[in-house]
Amino acid sequence: MSLLRFHAIKESLAYKFVNVQEHERRSDLFGRNVFNENTMRQYLTKDAFVGVRNAVQFGKKIDRNIADQVASSMKDWALAKGVTHYTHWFQPLTGSTAEKHDAFFETVGGGMSIEKFGGTQLVQQEPDASSFPSGGIRNTFEARGYTAWDPTSPAFIYETTLCIPTIFVAYTGEALDYKTPLLRALHAVDDAATAVCRYFDKNVKKVTSSLGWEQEYFLIDKMLASSRPDITLTGRTLLGHSSAKGQQLDDHYFGSIPNRALNFMRDLEKECMLLGIPVKTRHNEVAPNQFELAPIFEEANLAVDHNSLLMDIMGRVASRHNFKVLLHEKPFAGVNGSGKHNNWSLSTDTGVNLLAPGKTPMSNLQFLTFFINTIKAVHQHEALLRAAVASASNEHRLGANEAPPAIMSVFIGEQLSKVLDELEGVTKGKLSPKEKTELKLNVVGKIPDVLLDNTDRNRTSPFAFTGNKFEFRAVGSMANCGNPMTVLNTIVAKQLKDFKTEVDALINKKDLKKDEAVFNVLREYIKSTKSILFDGNSYGEAWEVEAKKRGLSNNNTTPQALKARVSKASISLFEEMGVMSKIETEARYEIEVEVYIKHVQIESRVLGDIARNHIVPTAVKYQNVLIENVRGLKEIFEEKYHNVSKEQVNLIEEISNHIAGINANVTKMIDERRKANNIEDIEKKAEAYCKHVKSLFDKIRHHCDNLELLVDDEIWPLTKYRELLFTR
Repeated sequence: MSLLRFHAIKESLAYKFVNVQEHERRSDLFGRNVFNENTMRQYLTKDAFVGVRNAVQFGKKIDRNIADQVASSMKDWALAKGVTHYTHWFQPLTGSTAEKHDAFFETVGGGMSIEKFGGTQLVQQEPDASSFPSGGIRNTFEARGYTAWDPTSPAFIYETTLCIPTIFVAYTGEALDYKTPLLRALHAVDDAATAVCRYFDKNVKKVTSSLGWEQEYFLIDKMLASSRPDITLTGRTLLGHSSAKGQQLDDHYFGSIPNRALNFMRDLEKECMLLGIPVKTRHNEVAPNQFELAPIFEEANLAVDHNSLLMDIMGRVASRHNFKVLLHEKPFAGVNGSGKHNNWSLSTDTGVNLLAPGKTPMSNLQFLTFFINTIKAVHQHEALLRAAVASASNEHRLGANEAPPAIMSVFIGEQLSKVLDELEGVTKGKLSPKEKTELKLNVVGKIPDVLLDNTDRNRTSPFAFTGNKFEFRAVGSMANCGNPMTVLNTIVAKQLKDFKTEVDALINKKDLKKDEAVFNVLREYIKSTKSILFDGNSYGEAWEVEAKKRGLSNNNTTPQALKARVSKASISLFEEMGVMSKIETEARYEIEVEVYIKHVQIESRVLGDIARNHIVPTAVKYQNVLIENVRGLKEIFEEKYHNVSKEQVNLIEEISNHIAGINANVTKMIDERRKANNIEDIEKKAEAYCKHVKSLFDKIRHHCDNLELLVDDEIWPLTKYRELLFTR
């Protein structure tokens, strides 16, 4: 095995540099392979173009005649670009994207053929759904499922395939993907937010949820990564002693991007430009070989599609540069892991960001309405929001010193906290003309000035307000953004709906004016949500104690966190907002628990295999060398050999102790895994894997990593951290 390690290092050093040339402006490349509005204007008839635009903007159905026109134009455009196949591109609950390619080619008899693609193929397909996770919605022998065209996300060409973004549903109609509930949640927040906006501007007809994700990742030489069974099979290192130099000097963070990584980025960004993914920012992250890429904000559904597509493209582009991209939230112990901050906001069709302070008291009252309602939504559903980012891989990151804790809290800064305190003091009921004037001018009217000199950002907060948006920082780098965005938009939609009900009741029953009613409701919300606001160090133990006093949940394991998904309140929430039925909610919970079990199960098997089949034999081999050395010393020094061989004997004993520790804990892990596998109840099985199987990982690793420092480097079988993390 050590031969594989040194061969990988040799191949890595012999890497031939791939120089990426950029001959065109990015603005010229942008969207070239996307069937976007500009392309549709060129290829579609006026009726077809209007039909698609109405579907995108107003959710109107596209009739079959229009679909046939769109399909014909889409085919002509794709064929002109050398495309041979088409696919419905969807996002099943596996965490990755899925596609089944069909050729445009059709035979017509007489030895002749044509290129065919009609409205039927565009609008709906029937992929085999038997092997996709369904959470018990259907039997595995029931294979039928449907993909249906999502016109709000434009088709695109990747390599030689026309990809059509679609939803994915069971034969019986339940959603089997991330996109369907997200689209429903976006519709719910549109309805609820538009209704509230009309308190302030009667011209608002639509509110759009926007998302800007920040994708963190590691780049590892492909040969070095291939030499590690744990990276190959689990996406992270299960073993490995820390390198003498890691991130202590902070010299990688925002430093000069290494040439090899830079060329990968240039190649990746070119692919993104062609596919309409508006990537803008790139930089080194904190850990060695860790980087970040971020786009310009987009409509949430499109942004989710683009991030899912990006994660697939990253792997393909990396392969061209002999890299492997690691998206696992914690691929290396001892250095920072990777997240995917989800920056979220709401915007009107009149061009107003509802979470950006305005220039007038009225626009600031609108800002405060959406700002405070978002805080109220997070306070009301903090456990569900935590569940939205729960996974086996993110469990390694949440609560570590570079990531938000498992406790959900909201950071708004000192200045905005003062604004809320002043609003809390508003007189309940009707306001005198003087009170109303003072409130609007002295409190609400000063918000832009306050925010010009806002409090420094809090990097420890899982949900922070950052000037004109909220940043959901707890999302994991491997995650599909659709999951947390579905939850966030749903809870905000529900809260805005309740807010309007309360405001309307005050206007109708107590004869209050609109502004007075809004102030009265916001005042009560400020009082009731103080426990979720925290501006201090969320990493500290003191916050855990304080959070418990405040009644906030601290679900620091995935099985514990996921239970919030199927609470009565969560099921009722999703049903009321039309986002998911009880069956769909329970199915997702079952899938996520099963995925957790399988992840831990696979990691435990890989860890046991490496420890016993790679580490222990290597340690024994080196121990035999030491034993022969001691025998030789005895022959030379005879009676005095005890003094001369003392250190070697101690080393032999130390190695024996570590070997014994590995074997004992691996045996125990296998026994615990066997016990867990015999548990029928899925929740109890997950708990058993979490508490009894996974808890042994660190014990096994402790002995293996200590052996790495004791055994001769020449025979150590696994590529070491110092070799993996400093690729240039």
